[in-house]
Amino acid sequence: VQLQAFGGGLVQAGGSLRLSCAASGNIWRLDSMGWYRLAPGKQRELVARVTRGTTTNYADSVKGRFTISRDNTKNTAYLQMDSLKPEDTAVYYCSARGLLSSVLPFDSWGLGTQLTVSS
Repeated sequence: VQLQAFGGGLVQAGGSLRLSCAASGNIWRLDSMGWYRLAPGKQRELVARVTRGTTTNYADSVKGRFTISRDNTKNTAYLQMDSLKPEDTAVYYCSARGLLSSVLPFDSWGLGTQLTVSS
C-alpha cells in the first residue's frame, strides 16, 4: 500500500494549512488513517487519527486547532490545521492500517512532508 501526502510548506504563525494523504494499492479494507510528526530533538508523536467509522483522537497539543477527516470513497485522509504555532513545526507522516485480504494486515507509512511555522 502506498501513501502519498500533499500539502506541507511554510506558513506564518496563526495561519492554516491542510495536509492530505491518499492511499493506493491492493487494499481490501482501510481501517485507521492518521498523522504523526517528528520534530528535531523530540520523539515522534501521534497528531491525529481517524478510524473507518470516523472516530477521531488527537494529541492534546492540537485539540481545538486541528481537524482530521477522511473520504472513504477516495481512501484519503485530510488534516486541517488552523491557528498554527511555531511548535507545530515538524515533519508530518501519514499512516494507514487495514487489510490486504481477510487475513493479511498492513501498516503503511508515507514519506514525510515538512511543515514549518514561522513566528
